[in-house]
Amino acid sequence: MPRGGARAVSGPAPDPTSLRSAKAMDRGGWRTLPAEGRGEPAPDWPLTTPSDRELDLWGDLWAKPQAVAWEDMGQELEVALACRTLAEAERADGRVDVKKMVRSYLDSLGLSVAGMNRNRWKVAPAVEEADAAPAAVAESVRRPSARDRLKVVPSGEGA
Repeated sequence: MPRGGARAVSGPAPDPTSLRSAKAMDRGGWRTLPAEGRGEPAPDWPLTTPSDRELDLWGDLWAKPQAVAWEDMGQELEVALACRTLAEAERADGRVDVKKMVRSYLDSLGLSVAGMNRNRWKVAPAVEEADAAPAAVAESVRRPSARDRLKVVPSGEGA
């Protein structure tokens, strides 16, 4: 059992609206994924003969926004293993350790909220939303900073 020090997943997840994370975004720390998804057919299945359920999951996953990042990083094998494991976990007699492995895949592939934050990915607003009210979308995302909450007091008053 490892002792002491930080773990890879310890501490709070990154927050794209925090001041510290805003500095990371300026350095290219967060990646915005397209809301419409990958938009191309799924790559060829890299493992041995797949089941029908595995192929359904494979096609669904490669249509998601996260698939753009997986393609850039060459994660076809990881996605295929996640599909195979999820198909096994869905069975009525699925083992608990397999279900835990699915959760790990969801996090590492950015398919959960925690996984999206850990990978520093966010999904762009949908085109309809962006065209309809860009100012409203921007206002709903931005939190007031500490600087915004400060009140300026003229010199000599209030003392």
